[in-house]
Amino acid sequence: MPAVRAVANASAPDGAVAARHFRMERLKRRADFLAAAGGAKIPAAAFVLQARDRGDEGPPRVGFTVSKKVGGAVERNRVRRRLREVVRLSLAGRLHAGTDYVLIGRRSALDLPFERLVDDFAGALGRLHKSGRESRQTGEKRSAPARKGPIG
Repeated sequence: MPAVRAVANASAPDGAVAARHFRMERLKRRADFLAAAGGAKIPAAAFVLQARDRGDEGPPRVGFTVSKKVGGAVERNRVRRRLREVVRLSLAGRLHAGTDYVLIGRRSALDLPFERLVDDFAGALGRLHKSGRESRQTGEKRSAPARKGPIG
């Protein structure tokens, strides 16, 4: 499946055509979401960005999730649509190949201006890639802190 599909249009600028007709790779299986949860987490006002390096050179994949705490189905779907559009508009070279990204929507995504969502997403990606935090593999297990004293 090709990562980018652009339709030639003589009347539109090249960037607008590519952004408008971008087909992103999506995360759909629960195992992929759970694997991404083991990677880096970058909080923002309207979402939490999780990322995990898959270790291959395939196209970046993106998943979206919004819990029932956010609201009813209408609100959850609206948050999901706004986050999808933010990612679609921001994809021009910002997502790294071989990485899975998950955006966990928050209720504030409904109230914030769209430009703020775009800026927050760009900032979260910048922090993530600058620090190299997405390279942590899910195979690594963090040890629990040692208990002191008797249990009971």
